[in-house]
Amino acid sequence: MIPWKHLDTAAIPGSQKQLKLYQRDEEFSIHVDDSELMNSRAYSSEDGFSELGSARIAGRPKPRVLIGGLGMGYTLRSALEALPADAEVVVSELVPQVATWNRELFGHLADHPLRDPRVTLREVDVARVLRESRQQFDLILLDVDNGPEGFTRKANDWLYSEPGLQAARAALRPGGVVGYWSSGSDQSFVRRLEDEGFDVDESALHATTGSHGAQHVIWLATVRAGAR
Repeated sequence: MIPWKHLDTAAIPGSQKQLKLYQRDEEFSIHVDDSELMNSRAYSSEDGFSELGSARIAGRPKPRVLIGGLGMGYTLRSALEALPADAEVVVSELVPQVATWNRELFGHLADHPLRDPRVTLREVDVARVLRESRQQFDLILLDVDNGPEGFTRKANDWLYSEPGLQAARAALRPGGVVGYWSSGSDQSFVRRLEDEGFDVDESALHATTGSHGAQHVIWLATVRAGAR
């Protein structure tokens, strides 16, 4: 068995926890302290997340998309493959080293999505982007933390709170869609979305290709007709 090699450590702004990057042969893993957050061999749910979200806005001219969380670039790559040539994709990544790792260490895994001219990278908290935006995006994909139950830092809870949902709703263009990726189901979060005027579709997707292994959950939410 080839041992894991520790490549780098990155501080998480607003948290005492750290991101740690490991490599074993062609496999990469990002940990929060000593717990694995993501692995380069388990990204099918990220692909499905982008595919289902992008399908909701198919046919829109010059769609504008916000992705919260760069990770290993799989969510971004899948979105780029589904979106038209005139799309614009804003990626918000809180930890600058994650962008560096994508550029210098494992960008080849997702075919270097940051090099796509449609992409603008902002090294800021996606919460800031949402607060600053008013009817700016056709699609918002939030692949942040482990979902509503924050794992990497407490401040991420805001995204799943009533103010965070209201900010996401305000950032959407008419008929826009906001999507949330999660490591597991959370019916209290679904009710929160519904209380904020969203119609919600929930899907379960396997982390790896095929029908085996862990299942992750995504929610795609649109503003309910007549909701204020």
